[in-house]
Amino acid sequence: MLGEVEPQITEEEREARELRRRLADWGFINKQPPRIREALKYYVEKGDIRRAARLAGLTIEEFRELLRNAKIPVIV
Repeated sequence: MLGEVEPQITEEEREARELRRRLADWGFINKQPPRIREALKYYVEKGDIRRAARLAGLTIEEFRELLRNAKIPVIV
């Protein structure tokens, strides 16, 4: 949008996002209910596990299990 400034992301953040995108099981992700699916996609793009879990309506532990099932790596 006009006037919006995209926050600068570091090379490490960019690499982590690419790794999450590449390793994710997109078939599994796309079969999830809309709220879960969007939370998983949000995590892949942003890497914010707390917000993604909240979007999914899950605890962080429940969301981490979902990430394992979706083969999305947790990169710190």
